[in-house]
Amino acid sequence: MPGITLCSDDRGMTETTIALITGANKGIGYEIAAGLGARGLTVGVGARDDQRRDAAVAKLRAAGVDAFGVPLDVTDDESVTAAAKLVEDRFGRLDVLVNNAGITGGMPQEPTRVDPAIIRTVVETNVIGVIRVTNALLPLLRRSSAPRIVNMSSSVGSLTRQSGPGGATTTGPVAMAYPPSKTFLNAVTLQYVKELAGTNILINMACPGFVATDLNGFRGVRTPEQGAATAIRLATLPDNGPTGGFFEDAGDVPW
Repeated sequence: MPGITLCSDDRGMTETTIALITGANKGIGYEIAAGLGARGLTVGVGARDDQRRDAAVAKLRAAGVDAFGVPLDVTDDESVTAAAKLVEDRFGRLDVLVNNAGITGGMPQEPTRVDPAIIRTVVETNVIGVIRVTNALLPLLRRSSAPRIVNMSSSVGSLTRQSGPGGATTTGPVAMAYPPSKTFLNAVTLQYVKELAGTNILINMACPGFVATDLNGFRGVRTPEQGAATAIRLATLPDNGPTGGFFEDAGDVPW
């Protein structure tokens, strides 16, 4: 949605705002949890690795964040169902869902050489995992007075940027799994926006930029904290905020 200014807002809520972030034990996901926690939200650290999840929760708590762990593998139906039940039993609702968990599938991914199984694995996490988690948590989000969903996308999923003439206008390497999975995710997100139009659920996509994380072998030029900024703003939008947008720090990302 062009021309929209992103801004944070307490949304007038008198009770604690509950957030769940998938893939939150490290990197951008962890910094989203830390940033939301610093704003007074109670944050669920969704992660499949028990030790890393527990360590992340302990680190957040040491920093003064009200954090709790959520065992969560976005590719597993039973795990996602159990995660939704954990949140429901503890809080009865969910206010913010950030679908951050994602994988690249490794490289190389040239179209003429890629193993189709790699594409299937990446889509299972980056797209179907988002659908699985969102659908499991939607009943709890509907109980919120100001529900927000943020799907972590990437500018490599922008067809406009992918089809640029070259140089700085073209984003990312030739890769058959990860960039198309983000394009797919953007399209899926818009279908949720269409179905949930007229409700109070705001759904947007965030691009973190080229962040140095283990996802890219720490080749990025931005810090995880910088990469978390747009998602944090979208997770704390006021009631008149945008929905169905694709944003980065500088504003709109072209489709």
